Amino acid sequence: MKTLVALFALAFTLAVPLSGCNTWRGAGQDVQKAGEKMEDSSKKRQ
Repeated sequence: MKTLVALFALAFTLAVPLSGCNTWRGAGQDVQKAGEKMEDSSKKRQ
């Protein structure tokens, strides 16, 4: 029983940071796309 609890704790401990990486990567991609749109918009106005 203790082994099972330890495995669940380990799985949870590893899952949280890994899911956070995906979140930050997605947020970074969103910011990058927004920056590209702003660049495109400024190029059209020149």
